Amino acid sequence: MTLLYITNGINGSGGLERVLSIKASYLADIMGYNVHIIKLNQKNAPLFYKFSNKLIYHDIEVKGNIIKYLSDYRKGINSVVKSIRPDIISVCDDGYKGFYTPLIIGKHYPMVYERHASINIFKNTDRLSFIQNLKFKLLNKLMLLGARHYDAFVVLTKGNLKEWNLKNLHVIPNPLSFYPENPSPLKNKKVITVGNHGFQKGYDRLLKSWKQINNKYPDWQLEVFGKIDPDKKHIKLAETLSISDSVSFFNPVKNIQDKYNEASIYAMSSRSEGFGMVLIEAMAYGLPCVSFDCPNGPRDIITNKRDGFLIENGDIDTFSLKISALIEDEKLRVKMGGNARLKAEMYLPEKIIPQWDTLFSNLTNSNK
Repeated sequence: MTLLYITNGINGSGGLERVLSIKASYLADIMGYNVHIIKLNQKNAPLFYKFSNKLIYHDIEVKGNIIKYLSDYRKGINSVVKSIRPDIISVCDDGYKGFYTPLIIGKHYPMVYERHASINIFKNTDRLSFIQNLKFKLLNKLMLLGARHYDAFVVLTKGNLKEWNLKNLHVIPNPLSFYPENPSPLKNKKVITVGNHGFQKGYDRLLKSWKQINNKYPDWQLEVFGKIDPDKKHIKLAETLSISDSVSFFNPVKNIQDKYNEASIYAMSSRSEGFGMVLIEAMAYGLPCVSFDCPNGPRDIITNKRDGFLIENGDIDTFSLKISALIEDEKLRVKMGGNARLKAEMYLPEKIIPQWDTLFSNLTNSNK
């Protein structure tokens, strides 16, 4: 089967790129797919994650105003489609144009949309003004209109189903990128979190929570791995809260596995998530996780009080208390960490990727 992925880029360090590297490589290496990937304006830029050598890349140059940009986008994609004649096309683009790709390029083959983010990703404040709320609702309606043109619209969690009023919905979670033979010993006095410094990751909430923890356990450290914003707002917030000595910020690293292995607790402070890939990665290393019960992802992954703690979204005090409980009680850390590692096995590639194969096969067979 020939599969064409359409995405903005694959050289970044985000979750979408990581997941695509796993899925596309597994489909090519293990399941014998002929996999092509269209990317925009990247040419031969080095890749952050490892992709299979069997993958075939097509770089499209798009530029100019919106009319010129979309014209380049349409011509470039259609040129590739005409050349390779894919059995199925899968779009991985969390931006607005991704919803309308079937209309932009024309729908000549079965098309799938892979939604990697919550619908709330476009919010940049906890309290929307009347105008902001109106704009948000309008954009949601526009996204739904575009989404209906796909043969399948795939979300990552059961919670995501509530965000989309569609008849073509499917749920397929993300696959793990690694499952180590030996988990973390959970001995180091380190709490870790991984993700960019955007509003949705909620690092302002995490740092305010850490202020309370630092007052009680000054020998524990918080490590934050993710692309640092130009304004360094969270670094400045840590300084304002007088916790800089116990918080370290790092840009993305390729050896994130080593960082999980050196930590003892994972903290997720997100306001919204499409899935929470970092949760299952941390669980694979046996880290108990503390997460806000944000829409939509953590609830599908964490079983509260068994392999981690789910906290009411925004309850900073309880978030702090549950991390403190894991800091104080090593036996609890170890017990929850063991359960977390068992949970992570559900997301091994050999359990997840066949679900994609089934979906692709069903769509191509129904299109004959």
